[in-house]
Amino acid sequence: MFRRVTPGTISRLTTVDHRETYGRHVLAKVVQPLAIDTCVDLGCGGGDDLKTVLAQHPQAHCVGVDYGDWNSPALIAAGIKPISVNIEAEPLPLAPESVDLVIANQVLEHTKEIYWINHEIFRVLKVGGYLYLGVPNVLSLHNRLLGLVGVHPTCNKMISAHVRPFSKGDTLLFYRETVGNLTVVSGFYGSQFYPFPRQLARPLARLLPGCAFSIFFLIQKVGPYNAEFLRYLDKVYLETNFFKGNPVS
Repeated sequence: MFRRVTPGTISRLTTVDHRETYGRHVLAKVVQPLAIDTCVDLGCGGGDDLKTVLAQHPQAHCVGVDYGDWNSPALIAAGIKPISVNIEAEPLPLAPESVDLVIANQVLEHTKEIYWINHEIFRVLKVGGYLYLGVPNVLSLHNRLLGLVGVHPTCNKMISAHVRPFSKGDTLLFYRETVGNLTVVSGFYGSQFYPFPRQLARPLARLLPGCAFSIFFLIQKVGPYNAEFLRYLDKVYLETNFFKGNPVS
């Protein structure tokens, strides 16, 4: 049931299908009814999420954003435009209100600059467009049980690449407090359910998405964006130097 791994890299469990963590079966179902002409994937890796979109919307213009260009040949071969951007310190090279869907799947847990990243997401999203957000769930059932016996959550170890925890309630609080009625949560889903294999994990995640290992939000932008994420940092002192963009000279 367990294997030896370097702490903070991959799961020790051999009973689970680790592909379920990315919930691409969830993404395929979510995007099927949406009108998508332009889609952007932040932290796109090899482009698997964008390939999922293209399978449903072959006409869509898909842009893959990552901080390096090592996947560019594979992305181009799949019909995806690669862009190299540090999403925590640079603007997206995209026009305001030009994108129908932004995907951020298993990437925001790697970041500190949550306000800047969301600023750029909602700047480029059209009114009526969507953010599909997928993150590890610090309140998954197995993490709750581990906490009862004094074991740290598996998805946010100091010795890992994950620097920010997420849960359903805390994520909804973030968007409610920062942008208020600018967003509507159109869907909430779960995938991966430790320690169960795929044939049990999928029905359990559908039944109890808030207890799944990965949680997914479909968040719609329902009004014009006026830099609310950055303005929130001017209203509330959070005692850290969050990035708000480079000053115009």
